[in-house]
Amino acid sequence: MEDRLVAIGEAAKSLGVSVDTLRRWERDGRVRSQRDSRNRRMILVSEIERLGGHMPALTGDGFSARNRFEGEVESVEVTGVIAQVVIRAGPHRVVAVVTRDAVEELGLAPGIPAVATVKATSVMVARR
Repeated sequence: MEDRLVAIGEAAKSLGVSVDTLRRWERDGRVRSQRDSRNRRMILVSEIERLGGHMPALTGDGFSARNRFEGEVESVEVTGVIAQVVIRAGPHRVVAVVTRDAVEELGLAPGIPAVATVKATSVMVARR
């Protein structure tokens, strides 16, 4: 079990319940929370897992993102210093333009499992 703390909204999402439900569970003693330095409710990942939830592995250095597409690299086209990476994630096809260095560092090639994280106008690609 992992001991990382996550925000109550992320915990609720992983459990498939609303934030209000999670707050009620806390009042009823079903789940324990902690407050961070900014007085936000935080839940231990081990508590979420105890309740049957599953937290996805972090991608990168722990940034927050709402839209993650886990899938498989469909194609990689390298042209000079940039590359176009296409990831097939279920019914979705995510196309990202990244550097040649990123493709080489991540070892991206057709058939490799990968995660595309979409945040605002940026798409971040990581190997899973």
